Amino acid sequence: MTKYLLRRLVHGLVSVIIVVAIVMLLIYSCLDRQLIFAQDPVYTQLGNNQKTVYQYRKWEDFGYIDYVPYAEWLQQLAAAGEITADDASSLAAFGRKATDDSEQIAAYVAKFTESFETRGYSVVRLDAKLSKKKVAPGGQQQLFAYKSKPLLGRLWNYLTGLISVDNIHYVKDDVGERGLTFTLRDPLYGGKKFAPAILGNGTLHKYLLYTDNRFPFIHQNLVSINLGKSYTVNSGVDVFQSMNAPQGSYVSREITYPTGLVESSADDLHSATYSPGSREASLVNKDRFTDDYTAVTTVKGGLSQVGYSFVIGIIAVFLSYLLGVPLGIIMARKKDGLIDKIGTVYIVFIIAVPSLAYIFLFKAIGYSMGLPTTFNMDSNSWLMYVLPIVSLALPSVATLMKWLRRYMIDQMNSDYVKFARSGGLSEREIFSKHILKNAIIPLVHGIPGTILGALIGAIITERVYVVPGAGNLLTKAINMYDNGVIVGVTLFYAMLSVISIIMGDILMSMVDPRINFTSKAR
Repeated sequence: MTKYLLRRLVHGLVSVIIVVAIVMLLIYSCLDRQLIFAQDPVYTQLGNNQKTVYQYRKWEDFGYIDYVPYAEWLQQLAAAGEITADDASSLAAFGRKATDDSEQIAAYVAKFTESFETRGYSVVRLDAKLSKKKVAPGGQQQLFAYKSKPLLGRLWNYLTGLISVDNIHYVKDDVGERGLTFTLRDPLYGGKKFAPAILGNGTLHKYLLYTDNRFPFIHQNLVSINLGKSYTVNSGVDVFQSMNAPQGSYVSREITYPTGLVESSADDLHSATYSPGSREASLVNKDRFTDDYTAVTTVKGGLSQVGYSFVIGIIAVFLSYLLGVPLGIIMARKKDGLIDKIGTVYIVFIIAVPSLAYIFLFKAIGYSMGLPTTFNMDSNSWLMYVLPIVSLALPSVATLMKWLRRYMIDQMNSDYVKFARSGGLSEREIFSKHILKNAIIPLVHGIPGTILGALIGAIITERVYVVPGAGNLLTKAINMYDNGVIVGVTLFYAMLSVISIIMGDILMSMVDPRINFTSKAR
């Protein structure tokens, strides 16, 4: 069993890598990269060379190319000690045309060109655009190098950067003595409350491990999952963080800042990350913080995107099995009876009517009954969950009824059932101990996938009821050409699929002892 699971896990991970590679190939090689500017208001307002440079900068942000401006290359030389900072500033002032360059600048431009062309880059020099002998708006001269990123290199960098571990050498600035501090009384609570925590100095996050009164009560910032940064959907925010960040209104409470200042604020000090020079740059930060760990997020009262999707999805799953399994059993036992005919009509209705149609039908019925038809994160009413849950559960009920009825009727005609009847077993015993037990096996395999699928969310249902869940994230990213989100969500979905298949195999072997994944030599 263990060897089988390991082999299945390895095959699953290989499949995930292949899926991510295919998605990257489609995005970065098959689609026109110019599409990312379709909804960009800044792009349409630019002109001349400035527009061209903006294009290349955006292509670098979206992961298409590696882009290096001439001025940035000079700064790298200065950082390496090859030239001084003053030299870098003066050498960056190249002419409007190549013939206008001084001898020294021309030499460094030639060095820049040779350095990057030998590494496969293309070097572009844009002469200044003039209007009446003056530089036109956005027409300043430009010099840069760029190279398209190869698929395998992009895939390798993405996969190796999926998981990052914070460490005391993350911050390059002088932060004093680097190290970790363990405390049983978190300073955030003024040292008066038993709350174990591990704090770091030199790390990206101030709090690497901490406890509070929010589920699951123990939290960590030591290990981070990096699915890829968003550029349009949630600009600059990682996909994983975006899916798991709380939503809704700010929740203020009395907190104690590191300086001892007590204030009513929504700041989440446990999320503090290092921001160089931020304390000295702000009077507010000086009053609150003792170091540059000043970048904090805020506490909000709602769930995350995944949280809303999972709550609605998991209740719908429970409800569908609670109704679908008993009804499927009754339909099979009362084959061709009134209940079976009514159930068949319902199944045909769900199959025949498009999902969007019956979701709007349920919404109209719910509205007539006074139920909320749109989601409100600031409301504490559980009634707003009713219609989304019903819309998700009822189709699943029909599916369970259909397949369980079919499997049970198939089992009723088996030879072992005839032997059981001839042995004197009652119909109730035959159904409960034999027919149902065998008919339920195919359905059991899909239970983990159904549960984990709740994390993904339901696209149509969440759109209709304005649920701030994760179901709409992928479609929104596709519409806005947000490559980082598309790849990250694809990886997330693929991993859930692999996990659900493996868990389904385990659950199926537990239900049916005849299923054994251990290979034996013959």
